[in-house]
Amino acid sequence: MTSSTESQPTSLGALRASGWTTQTIREELRVNLEARLAAGQPLTSSVLGYEDTVLPQLETAILAGHDIILLGERGQAKTRIIRSLVELLDEWMPIVAGSNVRDNPFHPISAYAIDLIEEKGDDTPIEWVHRSRRFAEKLASPDTSMADLIGEVDPIKVAGGLFLDDPKALSYGLVPKSNRGIFAINELPDLAERIQVGLLNVLEERDVQIRGHLVRLDLDILVVATANPEDYTNRGRLITPLKDRFGSQIRTHYPEQLVTEIEIMHQEAKLPTSRQPIIVPWFIDDIVARVSHVARKSHVLNQRSGVSVRLSIANYETVIANALRRTLRTGDDEVVPRVSDLSAIVQSTQGKIEVDTMDDSDVDQIIAALVALAVRQCFTENVLLEEAGDIVDAFTHEVVVHTGDDLPARDYLDVLANLPALEPPVRRVAGPKATNGELAAAAEFILEGLHLTKRLAKDASGARALYRTRNR
Repeated sequence: MTSSTESQPTSLGALRASGWTTQTIREELRVNLEARLAAGQPLTSSVLGYEDTVLPQLETAILAGHDIILLGERGQAKTRIIRSLVELLDEWMPIVAGSNVRDNPFHPISAYAIDLIEEKGDDTPIEWVHRSRRFAEKLASPDTSMADLIGEVDPIKVAGGLFLDDPKALSYGLVPKSNRGIFAINELPDLAERIQVGLLNVLEERDVQIRGHLVRLDLDILVVATANPEDYTNRGRLITPLKDRFGSQIRTHYPEQLVTEIEIMHQEAKLPTSRQPIIVPWFIDDIVARVSHVARKSHVLNQRSGVSVRLSIANYETVIANALRRTLRTGDDEVVPRVSDLSAIVQSTQGKIEVDTMDDSDVDQIIAALVALAVRQCFTENVLLEEAGDIVDAFTHEVVVHTGDDLPARDYLDVLANLPALEPPVRRVAGPKATNGELAAAAEFILEGLHLTKRLAKDASGARALYRTRNR
């Protein structure tokens, strides 16, 4: 027993004398949620972007005591939402010691606990279970069996002398083992139909039946499931009676605002450790998040499979890692991602989008087009370039500018010296206390913006580019 439970009762008699009262899982969640809402606290602080949409519906479902199914495409934090429900459970809960279905000491359901309490009475030993152990999760798959979810006769116990019809010969599956807790099943439509039928009793009657055994476990369990809307509504992969058993159906969505996507990137990204400080300009944040947003509207991509938020996170990590690689080669003082580093996100994007054609050979061009659109939108929406005409005029005098991942930040200071019209907007975009690396990143951003708004020409090769006048 941990120090957190040292003062807790360790026998049934002591538990009864302590005044501890039992409540169902739904009552427990409801009471704790009511206290949280009354105190002005959110249901969870680990999920962003759902404060006015999904979370209010989830709170209502919990207050109503419903089993819940979350519908949404991949990467919409469905699993994280489910796991956050553990926060609403009491920190510690007493069970009959040794029970593998977490028997309530006052209302045992297994043959093991019933016999033990009958034998020992008030001396029945009690264990305390932390809320983190009251959550079970299963990824549905076509090969998931009834034994996995409900249980099966244990041949080892039978070989040890128990009869086949002895309840103690049973080995319970995940659902009975989740008694007095939360059972989550991801991608519910992927379950075979006969297994879905086996869940009907769990959701409606709150019990399980195992083969021909006359065993009935009156379970106290909250079932939460996830599904892709395409599988759930259109393909007939979920039987109608099972749909009907869920009290609440809640539709999730991708972040509706860029600022939310950026917050999620910052929260979830695992950045490399570096001796040099990592400084990410605001426009790189914006562009990486915007790539996912424009991808979710692209007619070239399969929108039914979705464009996960994990795309933004992986792209963010990749861009910074590529900037670190360049910094180690050039010897710059800080790691500052530039527009030229965006070429690296091809490797982190390819596996997270589905091209809506039979030919995937041009996926690199599709990704490049998404990045270009994101850069152009960021530039036109955020940069007021009064000096654009002067900058373009400067390029008419046989001026060309090289950029790329092979150039140190100090080389961009020479560019600003040779193009005086470029320096003021670069410093505005980079900020008043910008480092050399930030100035280099801002210079690339403005040059790429001028190219994408058709004011400069560009010859590109991978992460390297040459900007020149459009008049030659």
